Amino acid sequence: MRNKWRYVWSFMILLLIGLGVYSNLSDGEINNAEKQVITIADGGWDSMQVHNFIAAFIIENGYEYPVSFVNGSSIATFAGLRTGEIDVYMELWYNNMEEPYLEALEAGEIIELSTNMVTDDQGFYVPSFVIEGDPESGIEPMAPDLETVEDLKKYSELFQDPEDPSKGVIIGAPSGTVIHDVLEEKVHTYELDESFNYFTPGSAGAVTASIARAFKNHEAWVGYQWSPTWAMAKYDLTLLKEPPYDEATFNEDFGTAFPENPAYIATNVELPEKAPIIAEFLSNYETSSKITGDILLYMEENDKTPKEAALWFLKNEEAIWSEWMTGEITEKVKAALETIDL
Repeated sequence: MRNKWRYVWSFMILLLIGLGVYSNLSDGEINNAEKQVITIADGGWDSMQVHNFIAAFIIENGYEYPVSFVNGSSIATFAGLRTGEIDVYMELWYNNMEEPYLEALEAGEIIELSTNMVTDDQGFYVPSFVIEGDPESGIEPMAPDLETVEDLKKYSELFQDPEDPSKGVIIGAPSGTVIHDVLEEKVHTYELDESFNYFTPGSAGAVTASIARAFKNHEAWVGYQWSPTWAMAKYDLTLLKEPPYDEATFNEDFGTAFPENPAYIATNVELPEKAPIIAEFLSNYETSSKITGDILLYMEENDKTPKEAALWFLKNEEAIWSEWMTGEITEKVKAALETIDL
């Protein structure tokens, strides 16, 4: 009889475990086990990775969902967002992905939850000292009436190409990027190619290195920049004017200023059902090109990784990120941050 009851009780315990009524796991551990992993796209650039780590830290420590990153090119990761392999895209630049983005929205494959930031300051830049001089350093203005892209034609000798002294040089964007082809066409549209060579750098790092060198040596420099980057946050650069943005003209030959370029937070259409509280959090997530540029500048000047820069932001900018969530979640995130040393 004793053995009989032992078997009965053993069976009942196993049944209760299967039903989730009896378990040696805490309620929190049971809930976490039921929460599916939130996958975030990693396109490889610094600002995207910073926002990925900010969001991941909050999702893991505030909402107690596990997070993983999926690495790949913009095209590959966006395809993963459409199919559901990826849940979240923290920095989707609309102008760079307009056609597939609108296609995915129309097909009901993705949802736009928030605008992370907007930039309206991309184009051809020169160091401000080229126009204004630098009295503290004894530098006289080199091109005091340089105001527009058209004005560059008067100053090809100032921006002389060391490889071809007969022309100036405009620093463009790395090959393989969407913007490279746009810039090359702009140079042709504005007929700058008659007096300037368009130089294709090997990487974005090579561009910022050339800017740093120009400021260190007070040399003339002209080339493409945008925000957010650490260089835009650190250096005093002046945007050369183009004709006001006109959609028809821009689509024809890029012969106007760039349009505003928002960076959206987009998710797969299934995320609100899979994790509604995470979708709500992401719908409140908002920064700016300046905020992001300041994070990138901290990262550059202190030789930090994107993850370390994200933690620095969370530790120092509670007033910004606490607006994205409830007070209860904020306290959980703060408690997790207290355990981390930078």
